[in-house]
Amino acid sequence: MSRLRRQSFGLLMLVLSIAAVAPGICVVAGPLLIVVAFQMIAGRAAPSFPHWIAGRPLPTKRLGVAIERTVPMLKHLEKIVHPRCPTPLKATKLVVGIAVVMLSMRMMLNPIPLSNILPAALIGLIALAYLEEDGLILSFSLLLGFVMLAVDLGLTWEMVHGAKWISAHF
Repeated sequence: MSRLRRQSFGLLMLVLSIAAVAPGICVVAGPLLIVVAFQMIAGRAAPSFPHWIAGRPLPTKRLGVAIERTVPMLKHLEKIVHPRCPTPLKATKLVVGIAVVMLSMRMMLNPIPLSNILPAALIGLIALAYLEEDGLILSFSLLLGFVMLAVDLGLTWEMVHGAKWISAHF
């Protein structure tokens, strides 16, 4: 990973986001995405994991199916995503890191089945745009991610107020 330098974060996030789309694997991929994102925020040159994490294999049964389904989609996305609208490296790493942490937390903490697909797909799009240095797609995918988080926050807020109303009236 250290030989890839700046691209290592994007590549690792892309692989982990593809893994996180598969049901059940997001429990493993989510914390790893958070570790990678915190290392981005901290300004590290390349991601690294402790040996007890790096030495563990990922469950390949579900991962293989997810990758087979993802490769054709990535081929189409590569036609759209290409280097344009360069962004400042330090600010980009910070914003991407924060977005990936928030989306990963949402992906892991939402108990609804298959609710991990949208945040994992957005993390994958963010990672692909970061890898290709496409500021336009990166901005768009970050905006989509923050809109999704705002909608989730609004729904949570309304559920809390609904529960307060129900407890006050019954």
